Amino acid sequence: MSKENKEQSTKYILKRMSKYLYKYKFTIIISIILTIVSNIFALVGPMLSGYAIEVIEKGNGNIDFSKIFYYAFLMIVFYFCSSILSYIISIIMVKTARNVVYSLRKDAFDTLLNLPLSYFDKNSIGDVLSKITYDIDTMGSTLSTDLINILTSIVTLVGSFFMMFTISKKLLLIFFITIPMSAISTKYITNKTRPLFRKRAKKIGDLNGFVEENISGLKIIKAYNKESKSIDEFRNINKNAVDAYYNAEYYGSMTVALISFINNISLAFISTIGSILYLKNEMSLGQISSFVLYSRKFSGPIREISNLISDMQSSFAASERVFRFIDEKREEDDKVDAVKLEKVHGKIDMQNVTFSYDLNEKVLENLNINAKPNTVVAIVGPTGCGKTTIINLIMKFYNRDNGQILVDDKNIDDITKKSMRQAYAMVLQDTWLFEGSIYENIAYGNENATLEDVKRVAKLAQIDDFIEKLPNGYNTIISGNGDNISKGQKQLINIARAMLIDAKMLILDEATSNIDSKTEIQIQNALLEIMKGKTCFIIAHRLSTIKNADQILVLNNGKIVEQGKHEELLEEDGFYANLFKSQF
Repeated sequence: MSKENKEQSTKYILKRMSKYLYKYKFTIIISIILTIVSNIFALVGPMLSGYAIEVIEKGNGNIDFSKIFYYAFLMIVFYFCSSILSYIISIIMVKTARNVVYSLRKDAFDTLLNLPLSYFDKNSIGDVLSKITYDIDTMGSTLSTDLINILTSIVTLVGSFFMMFTISKKLLLIFFITIPMSAISTKYITNKTRPLFRKRAKKIGDLNGFVEENISGLKIIKAYNKESKSIDEFRNINKNAVDAYYNAEYYGSMTVALISFINNISLAFISTIGSILYLKNEMSLGQISSFVLYSRKFSGPIREISNLISDMQSSFAASERVFRFIDEKREEDDKVDAVKLEKVHGKIDMQNVTFSYDLNEKVLENLNINAKPNTVVAIVGPTGCGKTTIINLIMKFYNRDNGQILVDDKNIDDITKKSMRQAYAMVLQDTWLFEGSIYENIAYGNENATLEDVKRVAKLAQIDDFIEKLPNGYNTIISGNGDNISKGQKQLINIARAMLIDAKMLILDEATSNIDSKTEIQIQNALLEIMKGKTCFIIAHRLSTIKNADQILVLNNGKIVEQGKHEELLEEDGFYANLFKSQF
């Protein structure tokens, strides 16, 4: 990354972070004030230690123990107050970090739910999860501890430098050599390590993505005996992640070792030159003692800051990933003059619609569909011909390249997305259930549904008997994505959910693909029941399920090659007839 890009990246991160910290500005200001006071108390200690040594130095056996105990008592008081303030600061910053992390996760999840579906075509789910969990945790750790540690180090540096200046200007000249050495070394290593921490965050995201993918497909992996292959792939991805982690930490730790070396050199010079000044009666033993203690306090923060740099680099890399994600382009907002879709009749027209996921390959080309209200439109064709893409377009999940789509003679661009999607009930091939009771899952799309309503649609979907036999009936908790019930049962629950939604348009995308033929025949009447009075789009590979459709659209290579009713298409003995015959 170029120097200009690094500066832009840093400015971007600081600008975005300031937005989250601004609402806690008073809390942070209080923490800063307390930190300064706490460190001032801690800086008094070496001075009091020097005073105590001065008392002892008066010699000849005449030691004023009362003064020594007095200075010792003051040191205990100041250090105790400093510790109490540090504890209070820690509590304040932990709470502040918790609130910031909460806000970050809230915004990240809000972004997640408002991203266009196209985003997930290009990005791993595991990488997204890594940003919302690991990366935000890294940022929270920095906020709760590292920021105050850096501020503490800065206050200690300034305070120690001032105290050493008042004690001996000659010894202070040593730091005019060692400080530039530390600064140059730190800057050089920082420039080298920042890309490494960015790479580390990316590799951990890749690792999470791979693990999430394999957990989701564990049954398939076992069924095809691909455990060893997955283990080998994981070994490579894990090695890349570990190597990236090691390289970042290894080169980051070089800063600490180098700064410690420079600080030890400065201490050796201070001890040597201080001894010479003492012999020349230019400094007292108490002054040398205080100066050495302040030099250690001065070098400690330099070492601490260099140690924190690796954490800060990691946090910066994580912050950039999180903020880039939060700032991702969301679904396009509705037009200012967009209207709600009300009193839906269910007429849908697609006119000369062209669509492509990328500019190089068209998925749909000059597509024309006319679906009249209260009719059933079936869409069939080989895999990849664009069937599901049509559904994504009429639901406004994707934007078409050309042409227009009308609902009740209104352009969907002039209709709000929310009202548009509320006009549909949908049952997809990929079932989705959340962790909650069966009742809650069925009633998901209808907030006002009663238990009687849920039972009614469950009976229609042929799932009531199964539910009643469960230990807690409709209050039985479904774990995960319904892993404690079969795929067919999950699909039946999804069908029951769709039955409960009062929508004028219905989409069935391979809705019965996970159901056995006997059960499918049993629920045909239920499907016909919910299809009454609705405009229905059915995508199906089992063509026997669409014989009664009012209109069958046959797609191939993104174009409608045939359309008509079942018997008409069979008589034509064309593409549809070949598809139908091949299934028997």
